[in-house]
Amino acid sequence: MAEYGLIEGGGTKFVLGVADGAGAIRARERLPTTTPDETLGRAIAWFRAQGLAPGAIGIACFGPLQLDPQAPDFGHVTHTVKPHWNGADVIGPFRAAFGCPVGIETDVNGAALAESLWGAGQGRRSLLYVTVGTGVGGGFIADGTLLRGASHPEMGHIRVPRHPGDRFAGDCAFHGDCLEGLVAGPAIRARWGQPLSGLGAEEAEVVAWYLGQAIATWQATLQPDRIVLGGGVMETTGLLERVREAAAAAGGDYFAGDPREIVVAPGLGADSGLRGALAVAQRAAGR
Repeated sequence: MAEYGLIEGGGTKFVLGVADGAGAIRARERLPTTTPDETLGRAIAWFRAQGLAPGAIGIACFGPLQLDPQAPDFGHVTHTVKPHWNGADVIGPFRAAFGCPVGIETDVNGAALAESLWGAGQGRRSLLYVTVGTGVGGGFIADGTLLRGASHPEMGHIRVPRHPGDRFAGDCAFHGDCLEGLVAGPAIRARWGQPLSGLGAEEAEVVAWYLGQAIATWQATLQPDRIVLGGGVMETTGLLERVREAAAAAGGDYFAGDPREIVVAPGLGADSGLRGALAVAQRAAGR
């Protein structure tokens, strides 16, 4: 039975895996995200050391990415603040090394697929997966189809109302005080000097308020059956409950779905990303 190579490509680390044809992950590895040549080269070397002869490889990677298969830069990172990665070809080295189908999606689209198939979205027609970590991003899936227009969604870069009295300029290199510039991990450090987990209730309330505003926007535009919030910032004790209450207040009981019920943690825990890569690999293999 053919195996799958799995790659969860993040801005700080790449998580690699090998899964059998039934989807069981038999080996894992973590690599720091350095330069494209070094990071992708080490990933290829690790797969070879595992004796991988893949039926397909799935990549769920940070972006922005070019996901149009007809585009000459398909599978490349486009404009990013990550040093060395602008224009990097993520998909090509694996095609050349293994000669098998290679699928690619954004990390959040991959996680949305995985949570829909095997996690918190099972039995739901639609699911929005949002990560709040080094950045903020979202992937939306409805009836098995990922949302995509001219490119993949950039849900972390929406504008949200400012919290009363908040004068923080924001930390996004492109938009200043967009959602990512207000609540992502680097923005929290820039604002308060440490991660949210080391701060108090007042700071957590500000972050929850902004995420509540964003959820009301996503409910108005997408009406998801399930909203899954992942990422390192969301691991802060009590934050999920604060976000649910803030989203309910922001939505004013107008939208379908009570945030106190439909907003949940990842059903797959820390495996959402790697199993997202598995879902991408299976699609690349035609399964």
